[in-house]
Amino acid sequence: MKAYRSAILRFAQDQSAIYEADGLLVVGPDAAGTQVVQAVGDYQALIGGFPGLAVEHLPGRIIAPGFVDMHIHYPQTDVIGAPADGLLPWLENYTFPHESRFVDPAYAAEVATFFVDELLRNGVSTALTFATSHPGSVDALFTEAQQRQLRLITGKVLQDRHSPDGVRDQTEQSLVDTETLIRRWHGVDRLGYAITPRFAPTSTEAQLRGAGELAARYGDVWIQSHVAENLGEVAWARELFPASRSYLATYADFGLMRERAVYAHCIHFDDDDRALMRDTGTVAAVSPTSNLFLGSGFFDYVGADRVGFRYGLASDVGGGTSFSPFHTMLAAYYVGREGQTKTGLSLKPQQLWWQHTAGAAAALGLDGVVGNLQPGGEADFVVIDPKVTPLLARKTSQAETLDELLFAMIVLGDDRLIERTVISQAG
Repeated sequence: MKAYRSAILRFAQDQSAIYEADGLLVVGPDAAGTQVVQAVGDYQALIGGFPGLAVEHLPGRIIAPGFVDMHIHYPQTDVIGAPADGLLPWLENYTFPHESRFVDPAYAAEVATFFVDELLRNGVSTALTFATSHPGSVDALFTEAQQRQLRLITGKVLQDRHSPDGVRDQTEQSLVDTETLIRRWHGVDRLGYAITPRFAPTSTEAQLRGAGELAARYGDVWIQSHVAENLGEVAWARELFPASRSYLATYADFGLMRERAVYAHCIHFDDDDRALMRDTGTVAAVSPTSNLFLGSGFFDYVGADRVGFRYGLASDVGGGTSFSPFHTMLAAYYVGREGQTKTGLSLKPQQLWWQHTAGAAAALGLDGVVGNLQPGGEADFVVIDPKVTPLLARKTSQAETLDELLFAMIVLGDDRLIERTVISQAG
């Protein structure tokens, strides 16, 4: 076992933060040999129970749960920051041409290494990510994540129509490849598979039906896609699937809404859509930097909470503009303030942080596994230096409440705040 003495941030079941100014985190192997949290709390209250235990003292630092990114595209690492008039032109002019390069396994492996480096540098210890339509892109990312012992979920993109040569796949082969990858990778170490239609307009009914059949056959895999991100995309989906009540309902019609189904964006919804999310256990990956960058719209926090479906935060790189969870949390704050109907919604710092850690983990079906620092959970955490820049040092030293401290880091923070990312070692 090993112990760390530092300020510690974690979360209670009611989503409120628990903060020990002088805390102790004890990690050690469980019965399977995986490093988990053995104890956490006030240093003076706990240290007597661990005589002789080596303690690493981290004065002036904060230990917090590793961040959970609910939606990100590893093949779009080099697309970030590409100028575009909106979602569909951005896909056509930048994303699809770049993703076609992932037919080369060596290129896919090189990007996978950089991508995982960037996740860890920004304090992200769990991610649900798209690969490309090439099976080798999935193998490359899983191989890299396995070597780093990262908890990562990904899947081969399904897109058998309305896609250019180089990324368009073949219907039957795409489903065969998906099942092969599920059997090869799902549940290996800390890895999980996600059945991954890019979005409904780029899949035929046959491909979506096949994806739904795979989802029924493999009930513990994830499902991920996009929905209701852009008004043009919504109109296109309605033209292509006129029998479905709505764009979102298209996925339900093909058996692609259930627990462990994650849909990015979920902006242009009505209450029937929100109820469908709630009733099926489907969750939303809120992607505020991407939505602001592409001018797609604003996630309706008020509507989601009123009807009652789950959500968490996501970077959505490369439409998203940063790997940094601090940038994502700040953008979510803007969305709450500017994007809600009537009066603005002021999302509280503790709630924003929860959305990117414990809340995101719970939305992924990983509550109690990652995203928090509670006994029995995997020991993924970050060490934060709240005084890493002169302005942060000046501002955080004046914080009189926990909300002031957290909000200062959200507003002023970036990857420099993350001094270290510690990943649980698998047994």
